[in-house]
Amino acid sequence: MCGIVGAVSQRNIVPILIEGLKRLEYRGYDSCGVAVHQAGGLRRARSTSRVAELDAQVAQEEVQGGTGIAHTRWATHGAPAVHNAHPHFSHGTGADAFKAKPGRIALVHNGIIENHDELRDELKARGYLFTSQTDTEVIAHLVDSLYDGDLFDAVKRATLRLKGAYAIAVFCRDEPHRVVGAREGSPLVLGVGVQSGENFLASDAMALAGVTDQIIYLEEGDVVDLQLGKYWIEARDASNGNAERFVRVERPVRTVHAHTGAAELGPYRHYMQKEIFEQPRAISDTLDGVVSITPELFGDGAYKVFKDVEQVLILACGTSYYSGSTAKYWLESIAGIPTNVEIASEYRYRDSVPNPKTLVVTISQSGETADTLAALKHARSLGMPHTLTICNVATSAMVRECELAYITRAGVEIGVASTKAFTTQLAGLFLLTLALAQVRGRLNEAQEAEHLKAMRHLPVALQSVLALEPQVIGWAEAFARKENALFLGRGLHYPIALEGALKLKEISYIHAEAYPAGELKHGPLALVTSEMPVVTVAPNDTLLEKLKSNIQEVRARGGQLYVFADADTRIESSEGVHVIRMPEHYGALSPILHVVPLQLLAYHTACARGTDVDKPRNLAKSVTVE
Repeated sequence: MCGIVGAVSQRNIVPILIEGLKRLEYRGYDSCGVAVHQAGGLRRARSTSRVAELDAQVAQEEVQGGTGIAHTRWATHGAPAVHNAHPHFSHGTGADAFKAKPGRIALVHNGIIENHDELRDELKARGYLFTSQTDTEVIAHLVDSLYDGDLFDAVKRATLRLKGAYAIAVFCRDEPHRVVGAREGSPLVLGVGVQSGENFLASDAMALAGVTDQIIYLEEGDVVDLQLGKYWIEARDASNGNAERFVRVERPVRTVHAHTGAAELGPYRHYMQKEIFEQPRAISDTLDGVVSITPELFGDGAYKVFKDVEQVLILACGTSYYSGSTAKYWLESIAGIPTNVEIASEYRYRDSVPNPKTLVVTISQSGETADTLAALKHARSLGMPHTLTICNVATSAMVRECELAYITRAGVEIGVASTKAFTTQLAGLFLLTLALAQVRGRLNEAQEAEHLKAMRHLPVALQSVLALEPQVIGWAEAFARKENALFLGRGLHYPIALEGALKLKEISYIHAEAYPAGELKHGPLALVTSEMPVVTVAPNDTLLEKLKSNIQEVRARGGQLYVFADADTRIESSEGVHVIRMPEHYGALSPILHVVPLQLLAYHTACARGTDVDKPRNLAKSVTVE
């Protein structure tokens, strides 16, 4: 969600800024812009189209310079419109403000400023003119009001006034070759240049791929000063209780290879389709090196932590929440450990009962999900120190914040609707289940060998499931004409039904709901007609016979059933009952297989409806604001 790129260089950095924005497009955005220091003043170009159109615009208008910032915006305050797009300029006061002439400050911002109304009123009283509805323009005017010849000092003083989350990049008309950045609650990295003394800022190291691999991950409260050939970082000094004093700090430089090959579309129509078909490889990579079940898979000291904990608390959002909900069944049935799963955005705003012997598990594809990070900090503040994350980005804030971690190896996921990140999360969570079961004396050698054999076979099993795509396409043509759908699952597969409904609504815009099949008679059955397709996940497990009864209830009301059934379930196709048979029953790991045809159904339905599959409306890939 929202992307920042900034640079200080002796060459024209506009092509670098534009390329950085292109690398961040997968996060989702509804406007974009770039600003540079040019001919002693501020120049910018902004657009509500794609970055490719912005690229053409800057070329036509000859926007170029050695100091600049760029941004992709996902609208929060103010509609997606050019006047709300970043970068924002300050407008000075007095006559300059009346003429709306560009002032001396250019700024881009990710996050949300909670006290923007209060600051706006204060700045308006001082004569500042506002030309947008954004909270970001408030920061630009605030920095301008505090500027006295030193941009770094003005930004530091401005951050003391801001409440909320932010990552900002700022430059000033009066100080060429200088960009200042700051972060609090939203990610920002410093890229140390490898030529001509240039330095960079970005919200994600991927934006700097091909430019530099020397990355510094800024920490909460850091303010960074970039100039030609040098940089320095300061943070608030909390040691003496003086929160308004900043001190110089050193942050480690890491070599980060942000591979770009994974972003190539290849023979696929969309990135989502590519990523669905990458799941066998992603699972294989995620399990690479796992030769036995040991707590140390999750980091040094994991055995001691696992031995100490009495329960598990899972914190996550969206698709990651559904992977956690699936894991609850595993953790309680296999490891025998009580488990709660909480939506991160809800957990920290309610009164809960903390237990210091809880293992707090966060799940996040990006490792930068704002609500999950905040929930993690809240859990720690309640006296629960044992933390572990299942995450796809080894260098993310989530990994740095947690005591233990398991890094999934899904690779870059471009499509907004998560697919391979979800299945690799499930693989990591199943390993966690086995490790906890082992420590608790509930996993013997024979059981461990059996589970590991099943996990190693997953890539082959997934390939067989992917071969069902032509049959799923046939269903999608019928679904594309519907506006509502119902998904049913029981037990371990109820969260998979939830995930299937989420995928369909995310990218096809069909309203979809999921229910435990046993709840059908408690309300949802009233919705069932011939126009309401009912998708059923039907593995051959202990709940199969109960599920068959639920299927009959749907048929009796004229509902059209679409059943993903294991080969030996004895559910046959008939009038109103459409069946696709899964290649094999996979026991406890069945959810990893059953979710794949649901992903394919959502994808091909969206294609049939002509929606923007990889960039669905109103959604962003990485939700870094609350």
